[in-house]
Amino acid sequence: MSTSRRAVITAAAAAGVAAAAVGPGTAHAAGEADGPRRRRFGELADGTAVDLWTLENGGTRLAVLSYGGIVQSLEVPDRDGRYDNVSLGFRDLDSYVERSPYFGALIGRYGNRIADGRLTLDGRVHELPRNDNGHCLHGGDRGFHAQVWRVEPFSRRGEVGLVLARTSPDGEMGFPGTLEVRVEYTLDRHGSFRIDYEATTDRPTVVNLTNHTYFNLAGEGSGSVSDHVLQVAASRYTPVGETLIPTGELARVAGTPFDFRRGKPIGLDLREAHRQVLYAQGYDHNLVLDKGITAGPEHAVTVTEPVSGRVMRIATTEPGVQFYSGNFLDGTLEGTSGRVYRQGDGFCLETQHFPDSPNQPAFPTTVLRPGRTYRSTTVHSFSTQ
Repeated sequence: MSTSRRAVITAAAAAGVAAAAVGPGTAHAAGEADGPRRRRFGELADGTAVDLWTLENGGTRLAVLSYGGIVQSLEVPDRDGRYDNVSLGFRDLDSYVERSPYFGALIGRYGNRIADGRLTLDGRVHELPRNDNGHCLHGGDRGFHAQVWRVEPFSRRGEVGLVLARTSPDGEMGFPGTLEVRVEYTLDRHGSFRIDYEATTDRPTVVNLTNHTYFNLAGEGSGSVSDHVLQVAASRYTPVGETLIPTGELARVAGTPFDFRRGKPIGLDLREAHRQVLYAQGYDHNLVLDKGITAGPEHAVTVTEPVSGRVMRIATTEPGVQFYSGNFLDGTLEGTSGRVYRQGDGFCLETQHFPDSPNQPAFPTTVLRPGRTYRSTTVHSFSTQ
């Protein structure tokens, strides 16, 4: 998200990027699931150990950090069977801690922005961190992306995965209620990557969890994603003001750069002098999915990379997807390949409820109350053409 992303990227120029090598493997084959494997990735300043877990199934390989639940790499084949890591990230822990623009992170308690860092719940005002141009972004500067999660591996019925869990104490980053959070990362026998989120609370609170992986289906570090063809089943979007807070309107995408219903290259309308594109210096907007909130994940998004032939389909239970076109990647971050990331070298598709829902009564609610369970599921499926 723009200001915060710009801040962490600017910090990278001064801090530099460490070069401890953690390279993904390249030999893969579909077939029997490979059980989860763990190795030490590094340590935080206080000595807390951070592990790297690797899962492999159905021809997909996934590497996840216990720090931030971060997707550190995601490897899938192209039409010729050649594997590449299609997610942006770093080779060392310090870069994730000091300068990451949320690469691959598990986001909470509230994905996206809350205006003025303030929400009112049952008549009580709760003050939150203002870490993005006076607003709260992604749960604050010490949100779920900056926490170490308990991790338990599992293998079952042709699936392999990880259960990530943590207790978010009452008042963490200003949010009310003790939140018990459980997230499953699963690879199935077809190589699909499924994320199941679940949370309960002992006091009324707000919850909006998502994953912040930056994708490049041509391969991480390969350059611009402008030729990727994006199709989203969304007839409306939520316009924003200059600081990227929704106005409350559900505007039609027809006749705007936000119309991806039939599919078009990501870069096709990026230079159009549309006020919304100017505000975000590209795309950084919530697309309102036509399907709405659903009990099970339903297909909503397809992305195709024409050179490699890779196709990613996204199914979700969520009513929206935040499309971000990597506007503030500026060449100061060195990725896992050893190449730097420049503007437009990755894109995010964050399935979620709408930004600033706690302050927008017309938006679907994100309030969670005691005795209720928050649940959300998103599935990324990969193929070639």
